[in-house]
Amino acid sequence: MTDLTHLAVPGAEIALRVTPKASRNALVPGEGGLRAYVTVAPEDGKANAEVTKLLAKALGVAKSRLTLLRGHTARDKLFRLD
Repeated sequence: MTDLTHLAVPGAEIALRVTPKASRNALVPGEGGLRAYVTVAPEDGKANAEVTKLLAKALGVAKSRLTLLRGHTARDKLFRLD
């Protein structure tokens, strides 16, 4: 699991690119930004829920503190930490 606790600042906006239907759940920091890989399919918000859960665990915060601002149906997402 990637440790992203240094990003856990209230009001921080975290952009990431999501790859659904991956072989494993993972958060990978890279040159182009943060990438999230989730095993679930992007239907009925299941992938968004899994990304929120994965990001919250990496940040060390509760899922309820993350708000999806942009990208509900897109691969590029923007979360805000409240």
